[in-house]
Formats: sequence, structure tokens, C-alpha cells
Amino acid sequence: MELNNIENIIEKYFQGETSIAEEKQLKDYFSSSNVAQHLKQYQPMFGYFSQVKEQKSTQEIPLQTKKRNVAWLSIAASVAVLLAAGTFFYVSEKNTTPVVAQSELGTYDNPEEALEATQKALALLSNNVNVGIESVQYIKEYEQSKNKIFKQ
Repeated sequence: MELNNIENIIEKYFQGETSIAEEKQLKDYFSSSNVAQHLKQYQPMFGYFSQVKEQKSTQEIPLQTKKRNVAWLSIAASVAVLLAAGTFFYVSEKNTTPVVAQSELGTYDNPEEALEATQKALALLSNNVNVGIESVQYIKEYEQSKNKIFKQ
């Protein structure tokens, strides 16, 4: 009866369905001297498990830790931020236009110069408005085509 039980447990063991208690039974059986002849082939495997379990490793494994000098890294980052901020303020100060008195803006002593400047500004505005109107024409054509295709 015990032999049938061991054979069933071996089948379960190779299918990964054994419990801890059943595996202990197998180890006990194969470590004894009463192993059936047709099961002797499994004896070295279970004997190996019990031998390895008893072995202790005495070899020390050296752990090499990498020390990062965080202080230098933070100092370098701080210097980089300060340089970037200083450069930004220096360049932005250089590119700003000087402050002009309010009385100097948009005033002309000569009416002909004022008329000429106004005509230039209105021509520029007219060109930009005309470009916008041309774009609207394309949208109107698209709407007409869409309405023909998807009759409402």
C-alpha cells in the first residue's frame, strides 16, 4: 500500500500538485534504505535536495556600494540655475526698448507726415483684412459643396 501511495505522490510531484507534507514523505522515503527497485532512479534527486538543505555557504560576498557625492551634484545644479537666471535677465534687459515719454508717441508736427503715416497704417490693415476675406471665401465654397453632398 505504501508503494502505491509513493507512486501517486511522485506523479503529483512532477505535476506540481503536492503539498509540503507529501514532499516530506517523498524525501523520507527516498532517504531510507527500503526504496523499490523501479523507483531508485529518483533517489539521487531527493537525496540531493536533503544534502543541499544541510549545506551552509560560508563564502562572503563583498558588496560594492557606489557613493555618490550628492553635495557636489547639488552645488553644480545650483550654479547652473543661477547662471541661467543671470543670463536671462541680462539678455532681457538688453532687448528692452527704452522708455519713451507719453508725449512723444504718435504725435506729428507736420500734418502731411501724419497723413502719410496714417495711410501706411490703414494700407497695412487693409491688406491683412483682404487676406482674411479671401480665406472666408474658401470656407463659403466648402460650405456650399458640403450642402450639395449632404443635402439638408
